This record gives sequence, C-alpha cells and structure tokens, in this order.
Amino acid sequence: MRVAFVLGTTSGGTGRHVVMLAEGLLRRGHQVLVVGPDSVEEQFGFRALGAAFAPVPVSDRPHPVNDVRAVARIRRCLREADVVHAHGLRAGALTALAGAFPSRTGPQTGAPMARAGARAGGHARRGALGGALTALASALRVLASVFTRRKGVLTSRRGAWAVPLVVTLHNALTAGGLVGAVYGVLERVVARGADRVLVVSPDLGDRMRALGARDVRAAVVPAPPPRAATRSVREVLEELGAAERPVVLTVARLAQQKGLDTLLDVAAEGSQVPGERDRPGGAAGGGPGEAEGGEELLFVVAGDGPLREVLQDRIDAERLPVLLLGNRDDVPDLLAAATLVVWPSRWEGQPLSLSEALMAGKPVVATAVGGIPELMGGAGVLVPYGDVEAMRAAVRKVVGDPGERRRLAEAAARRGAELPDAEDAVEAALAAYRTSSAGEDD
Repeated sequence: MRVAFVLGTTSGGTGRHVVMLAEGLLRRGHQVLVVGPDSVEEQFGFRALGAAFAPVPVSDRPHPVNDVRAVARIRRCLREADVVHAHGLRAGALTALAGAFPSRTGPQTGAPMARAGARAGGHARRGALGGALTALASALRVLASVFTRRKGVLTSRRGAWAVPLVVTLHNALTAGGLVGAVYGVLERVVARGADRVLVVSPDLGDRMRALGARDVRAAVVPAPPPRAATRSVREVLEELGAAERPVVLTVARLAQQKGLDTLLDVAAEGSQVPGERDRPGGAAGGGPGEAEGGEELLFVVAGDGPLREVLQDRIDAERLPVLLLGNRDDVPDLLAAATLVVWPSRWEGQPLSLSEALMAGKPVVATAVGGIPELMGGAGVLVPYGDVEAMRAAVRKVVGDPGERRRLAEAAARRGAELPDAEDAVEAALAAYRTSSAGEDD
C-alpha cells in the first residue's frame, strides 16, 4: 500500500505520532510519503526512516495565497497514493480541497512514491501561477459544496478524486473572532470532505458528526515507550534549586490552550502545604524519610511557546514560585523528581506527556476537558477548567497526604500499563485505510 501523510507545522505530539505510524508502515513493507513544511523534516527526519518527503508549506495560520499554492502542490504530490492520511485541521482541510481536482489519469503502475516526492518541488515551481489559479477555482467549488450537501456527502468529493482521505484531528477549535470563523469553515470542509475522521476526544467526535462527517472514529494516539531517567533525583532537584521543596511539574506548550494562567493563579496563593510529606522521587512521588510540612511548593513548567514572555513577566512581578524551563529533552528526569504532575489545560485530546506521566506512575491532577477523562480512566484527580480553588485544593491535598499520593501513583501505573502502544496505533490506522478504500464500515 502507498500511504501519503500530510501535516502542517508541528513541533510536538502530532509529528511524533506520524513518525510512529511511518515507522510501523515501513516495517510492514508499505511505501510512505510525507508531505509538509521543511521544518517537520528537519525536526523528525522522515527521510532517515526510509520515507519519501515532499516539501509543501502548510502553515499554522490561514493565508489565502499560500494556501491556494499549498492545495495545488498537495494535489501533485498525492497522485500515486493509495490512501491519504492528513493530520490536523489545516492539513486536513487543504487536502480535502485538493480532492476537488480531477482523479488520477490512467492506471497506476506502482512507481515508487519517492519519485513523487522528488518531483513535487520541480512541478510546483513550473507553472506556479496557472496551478494556483486552478487550485483557487477548485477550492471555491469545494467551499460552495460545503453548504450544498446531497445525502450527507460532500458533492464534489468522490468521483472527483478517487484517493480515500482519512483525517486525524489532534486539537479542538478554541480561538474566537475572525480566526475562529475561518477555522469553523475548515472544520466543515474536513467533516464533509473526508472519508473517515479520527478524533482524539469524544467531544471532538460529536462536533464532527454535527457538522456532517459521515464516518467518525476514535483515534489511537499512544505515547512512545517511556525512557529511563539519566540523572538521580537529587541531581535534578539541585539543578532546579528545589532542595527539599515538593516539585509540581507541568509539561506543556506555553500557549493559550494549556491554561497556564490558572496554574499561576494556583501558585500565587496555593504554594504552602501543611502537614507531613514524603520527599520527592519515591514510588508515590516521594521517597524515604519525611520532613516537616509548611514548605513552599515549586511549580516547574517544561515547554516553550508564544506566551513565555507574558508568563515570565507575571512570575517576576508577583514573585511566584514558578520556573519556566523552556523545551527539555530530559522529561523522564523531571518526572522522576516530581511530587505531582498537573495539567491545567482549557482543552486536550490525548496528550502524550500525560500518557508518559501515567506510565511513569506519577500522581496527576488535571482538568476534566476533551479526552483527558477517558485517557486517565479514573487514575487521577479531575477538576473543572478554570476553577482555581478546586485545583489549588487538589494540589495541596495530594502533596500533603502521602497515602493519597501513593494511591494515585499506583492507579496511574496500572492505567499506564493499559494504554495502547505503537503496534496498536499502526494496526488501527491500517484498518481505517482498508475500510476507507473499500468504502465500507467495519
């Protein structure tokens, strides 16, 4: 089978997930082409895995001219594919728009998809204006058909482009205003243009069905096997300047979706924990020996993003006990040293870092949003998004109660052992490709 992945700008879980799928498909003898910005090849190294790569600038923000060009290039790249799997709303919508083009001409002869990737750049450079204008006309036809449905099926889809399209949506729409309106249109394009939509949370699935998606299934997005820590807990605590202080860890991109303003609110007034506690690093997030309570928590955030300066300004102005570490490649070390792991997000699908925390057997406090409750399966404390008092109380209780911490750590380890692995994800993807190609429900 010749599988083409399309993805946009990503530096995190989406790219890692595509790497996982590409590796599994290549091991099984399938041909893989990855279509996306140069930055994803630089970061994830798809060519080094044995896949072909075709550079197409799928940005993370709408841009009419660039998007029209991207649609034309995507169409050229995918002519030899047996199935197309787009990841993310932007990539999925642009690929669905590319599906408005005429179907492949003539029978396919199984030419290696590497040649498709190699040709894509040259083809895109030749006749760029003509291709862009053709793409624009086709895109407008598809957008028009989004609002002119017949029997629940995108009218321009099948019969115009014969390649089945599977789209995995890794995130929900959280923006408002004009950006939110644009993304709302893209959601409809995906819902009515894809043969199958895979979603990372039940609420996202409900939205896609309401928008007209004909086949919506749960996505299988596992975290990679956890890596062992390379440093001792004491070394990590010394680096953080934590000494004997309990460490509350958050692993997140510094962006609006992650709810880090709530975390700072918790840190502002919830950093003193009464009672006894274990030291960090043991099986329950603590270790041998006990210390007197009343010590200040240290909140540590691993990750970077557009809100770093804003968050740091508030931390400095209010003298909050919060460290912004930036991007880190030693998350296993940080997990081992953490007393508790916290997710204050506005919305999440199946965050890989949360799966990693569960597999590491760490106590978790998280917001009850998106796919988090299903992912945790009862192995942690859930609080409403934005409820600072509830999150503050949960953090204080877990850190201050060694028995509760042990219970949550044991529950997390059990849940972590139940989570799907890479083989499960590849098999689920192949099943989606086969049934989409056959036009059947499984």
